[in-house]
Amino acid sequence: MSKASLWQRVRSSLQASAGEVVFGMEDGTVSIFGLVFGVAATTTDQKAVLIAGASGAVAAAVSMMAGTYLDAETGQDQVRVMARRIDAEMQKDKAEVLDGVTQRLQAAGLPPDQAATVGGFLCAQPSVLRSVAMALAEPQDADSQQGPLARSLWMLIADFLAAAIPILPFGFLAVPQGRVVSATVTTLLLVALGVGRAKIGGRPMVRTVIETVSIGVAAAAAGVGIGVWISQIFT
Repeated sequence: MSKASLWQRVRSSLQASAGEVVFGMEDGTVSIFGLVFGVAATTTDQKAVLIAGASGAVAAAVSMMAGTYLDAETGQDQVRVMARRIDAEMQKDKAEVLDGVTQRLQAAGLPPDQAATVGGFLCAQPSVLRSVAMALAEPQDADSQQGPLARSLWMLIADFLAAAIPILPFGFLAVPQGRVVSATVTTLLLVALGVGRAKIGGRPMVRTVIETVSIGVAAAAAGVGIGVWISQIFT
């Protein structure tokens, strides 16, 4: 396989898993941002901050990967179960399946006379009727071309890389300076994530950026609050 074709496959896989990548980056950034600042607010021990951040980042990334894999696998299982059920219904009473399809089409806004025309066509084409029934019944993300492994790996990579951003400054700077640099670079990452969310979802740019940054700030504030509270209890 040439490098160009390999890169094209990776790029296509990344585009197909854009939702997992954005979700993973947002989760990794927000959760570890809160964790790191909760620890950094109560200690100047650089090692303690790094250990807490790194262990939290790895645990969170692996957990998100496992959750994504199980979710995708469950979705595929649902599709297989639905296919078997529709096949059984087709063999038992094709008219009942056809009636269900035409009702769904009318509920979606298709006029009754046009629904009847479509129904007449589907009645003469059992294979097409099965495909339409499947398309109307399967989960929304069941048509994803990405398998559970690919989707979960993109989630792992995105979550871990984003989680590393709030941690890295503490590896090179003392904790007081690390707080400032970590907050700055993490805020910039949250802004970039907000822009990405807005473009992918067709959402208002400014509102989405403010929303994304606010979530990160709230996580940091919560982490600092719980860290200071627990520190005061034990002191």
